[in-house]
Amino acid sequence: MSKISSVGVLGAGLMGSGIAQVTAMAGLPVVLRDLNDGILARGREAIEKSLARLAEKGKLTAEAWEATLGRLRYSEDLASVAPCDLVIEAVTEDIQLKNALWRELDLLCPPGTIFASNTSSLTIAAMAAATKRGDRFVGLHFFSPVPLMQLVEVVRTVTTSQATFEAAWSFAQSIGKEPIAAKDTTGFVVNLLLVPYMLDAVRALEHGVASVEDIDKGMRLGCNHPMGPFTLLDFTGLDTAYNVAEIMYREYREARYAPPPLLRRLVLLGYLGRKTGRGFYDYSKSPPVAADLGL
Repeated sequence: MSKISSVGVLGAGLMGSGIAQVTAMAGLPVVLRDLNDGILARGREAIEKSLARLAEKGKLTAEAWEATLGRLRYSEDLASVAPCDLVIEAVTEDIQLKNALWRELDLLCPPGTIFASNTSSLTIAAMAAATKRGDRFVGLHFFSPVPLMQLVEVVRTVTTSQATFEAAWSFAQSIGKEPIAAKDTTGFVVNLLLVPYMLDAVRALEHGVASVEDIDKGMRLGCNHPMGPFTLLDFTGLDTAYNVAEIMYREYREARYAPPPLLRRLVLLGYLGRKTGRGFYDYSKSPPVAADLGL
């Protein structure tokens, strides 16, 4: 397959809806599929609000707005993505769930369909092995928020063909993203370096090195980061960071990937960051203030 002309996206959460949006904006028809009709409805609402904001800012014409909406189709039926040239999976970081989908799709989709996972931490080989199309399996790791972040990690595992890698690379470029090539190692490029950084910030807080605010300010002003590690953790979701760290620790067995006790306690308490209104910061205040963590 030389060119991808239609895309299916599995999972209508934050990542899946963002991938569907940028793909449709680039001119390709997209089927966004989710088993949960509530999540599917929220994904559709998020896309429509995002497009409306772009239109209000003059970054999207009325014609482009309408055309983008017309390229999007929403479905609860897995078979709805079968005719697509490329299927991108963006569901929960659960290898059993992902592979159950891949095994079913392997039977539904034509032999030429390319499968891609947006996983941030699992190996592509672990999913390719669940199908009979290892040569047409690749990683496409987008970053949140997808409409704003330019990077896509294109991950090639040992079975990925050169043609599949090139098609995935060209697709990323065609939707306005900047691809980088990554080998199929847990965490790829960015999370391999980013996750230990965020966990070290939590450990520094546990050890009383500095406050949440001062650690964040130090990394913003001292390293010119757009946001500090605790703001980033709250934005990403503490549960997401914890799960990714657990996966990486199981893979590498290195202490730097082990989730610190404080992170685990916050996740157990349901303090997951922005999405729950509290994490390392308390978002019930305006502006948010550092939460009382009992340290």
